[in-house]
Amino acid sequence: MRSEIGTRWYFGWNIVAAAAVLTLLSTGMRLGMGPYFLPMAHELGFSRTLLSAIMAGAMLCYGIALPLAGFLVARHGTRKVLLAGAAAVLVASVWAVNTREAWSFLLAFGGLLSVGLAFTSPVALTPVISRWFVRRRGMALFLLASGSMAGIAVVTPLATLAVTLFGWRASLLGFAVLLAACTIPAALFVIRDVPPVSSDLLPEEAQAQRTHAATLPQPLEPMEALRTGTFWRIAFGLFCCGFSMQLLGTHGMPMLMDHGFGPFTSSLTVGLVGVAAIAGTVLLGGMSDRIPRRNLLAAVYVVRGLGFFALVLAGSVLELYLTATAMGLVWAGGAALSAVILADAYGPRLVGLLYGLAYFGHQVGAALASFLGGWAYESFGVHWAAFGGCGALLLAAGLVALQLPRRATHLMAPNPAAAH
Repeated sequence: MRSEIGTRWYFGWNIVAAAAVLTLLSTGMRLGMGPYFLPMAHELGFSRTLLSAIMAGAMLCYGIALPLAGFLVARHGTRKVLLAGAAAVLVASVWAVNTREAWSFLLAFGGLLSVGLAFTSPVALTPVISRWFVRRRGMALFLLASGSMAGIAVVTPLATLAVTLFGWRASLLGFAVLLAACTIPAALFVIRDVPPVSSDLLPEEAQAQRTHAATLPQPLEPMEALRTGTFWRIAFGLFCCGFSMQLLGTHGMPMLMDHGFGPFTSSLTVGLVGVAAIAGTVLLGGMSDRIPRRNLLAAVYVVRGLGFFALVLAGSVLELYLTATAMGLVWAGGAALSAVILADAYGPRLVGLLYGLAYFGHQVGAALASFLGGWAYESFGVHWAAFGGCGALLLAAGLVALQLPRRATHLMAPNPAAAH
């Protein structure tokens, strides 16, 4: 297939569209636990602390499964990993809705379901998109992130409605079936691991790449990459990103209800973050291909951090909606920019594994947020400990992002052949 943009439709955009739909559903299921939280705790007889601990275990299991997903994609291809993930989600959901024991619920909901969602996550889809896109890599990965944001916007309100009408068990099963129904045809008919030789480069860009191929640096090996400061700065930022996303997804709705807002207003506030993020991905995606990505990443974390302080202080519905809109415009930036920087720095060959490893920090943060959000409220009777601490973490992440190299492509080992 020719890659000349403007003379023929580039098939890579079909892959981006399919990947965005899959991440809408998988991320929506993972982050849209707010509507399920109180009904689950009530019907299963779990305390907030116990259910928060189970969800924390789910986040850790998800994080552990992410580098495994990246490794398996590199070894066996994206298609097989996606199909295995869809099967795991179905089996885990059936198991979870038919058990009442805490240990069994932990294995089903916290374990197997998390593995299935990891295998259908953006981490599993980032390598194939990074291979198909070079010139528009920033935009392509931001559009992938828009699927995650749409998941928050769409799944959270729909889950609230479904739980109200049918109960949490039927709702969980319904979303699992929908995920499988979308994953199977996408994996079989759309996802292709091998791109055209010149990917999305224009003819003159592809020729220049071929001309200078011998002088291009060689990518680092995995253990070498793990010893670089850039990887750990990205991992710290993703830790803070995961803490904030899970805190809002799991405890944002209960927090707003404890502050006197109704269930619909609370769920709509969380959903509005995702709606605004969809528009934000277009803006940030275009900017990420034109301006220093470290500056953009720092701004994303700072704005999000200030938003968490404003969310707790909001005293009216208008203030809630304005805060959610501002947060949403930058909500997709943390994970998407991290993926782009890692792909630029270490190449498509390693991006799946390294993004999965870095994303483990995201899930450590998510696990802490899941537990601390419930524990802090039951211990202190206020939400400031969790939500204020989250804001401070994000401000720190912004400062760390400014320490990233201006152009990450220098993080390559010298090519011995280039010296001859």
